[in-house]
Amino acid sequence: MIKLSLVVPCYNESAALPAFMEELMRVLNQLEDVRPEILFINDGSSDNTLDILRQLATEHPDTVRYISLSRNFGKEGAMFAGFEHATGDYVAVMDADLQDPPSMLPQMLRAVREEGYDCAGTRRVSRDGEPPIRSFFAHCFYRMMNRISNTHLVDGARDYKLLSRKALNALLSMPEYNRFSKGLYEWIGFRTKWLEFKNVERVAGETKWSFWKLFKYSIEGFVAFTTAPLALSSLFGMMLMFIAVAVIVAQIARQLIFQDSVSGWTSMVCIILLLGGLQLFCIGIYGQYMAKMYMEVKRRPIYIIAETSEERRAALSEKTLPNEPVRNDGREA
Repeated sequence: MIKLSLVVPCYNESAALPAFMEELMRVLNQLEDVRPEILFINDGSSDNTLDILRQLATEHPDTVRYISLSRNFGKEGAMFAGFEHATGDYVAVMDADLQDPPSMLPQMLRAVREEGYDCAGTRRVSRDGEPPIRSFFAHCFYRMMNRISNTHLVDGARDYKLLSRKALNALLSMPEYNRFSKGLYEWIGFRTKWLEFKNVERVAGETKWSFWKLFKYSIEGFVAFTTAPLALSSLFGMMLMFIAVAVIVAQIARQLIFQDSVSGWTSMVCIILLLGGLQLFCIGIYGQYMAKMYMEVKRRPIYIIAETSEERRAALSEKTLPNEPVRNDGREA
């Protein structure tokens, strides 16, 4: 028997959890020689997600565990919390909205157990149902990252992944605060088998990833896995320096030959705005790297736990224990 841990981050997923649990249990019941552990991470949900997780842990005490965080730390923090507390020989992470089909688990497990892979990842080959503008920028992000970074990202890769204990330990050895898991998965190396599937709509609820959140997440990837923007700002500075020198030489030659100096308020303002904007752009790039360094050196925890299923079971058992018999002398029997 092997133990398979399933890490499921949840943020306001009360509408999707019943259907997800039904489908997941159907798939797990088909797996032979596998002892499952379903570890839900409640990432500061504001709906009744925690109440549903408590109920699931009560109905399936041997299979379901949950960890409730003190607030919303983001999906990256929730995944890291699950990875640290998972106890299985193999660990998979998946969403609770059924966009990560549980039916792929047998293939993923087979790839790691029987085919010699350390990881089994999934990637979407279509983005049906997704806004075209989001799909366009997603493709642009992957192309740009693969051009300027030494870490290759697979276009369409999902966070839905199964890792061996060896690969998971390598991932846990990098407890950085600013996390970009898609890059970390690739950075640790190991042999990975990619399984393709078509995009699946959410079973219920609404996506938590707005265009702005995805944009900020992409900035996290750029800053975490490449220093090319820093080199780009330096390149801009050198180019402008050469242009400025060429313009100065041209103006001096014009003055010596034609004896007329060009004056123009509009052109001067345009040049000032161009240089000022470029300076602010480069300072912004430096600021992004400095901000990430600032968050890292503070060494704040990636997540804080407010409640676990084990703590709740212990608290409930203490309340239900009968009172100990007391002797006449007041001492416990």
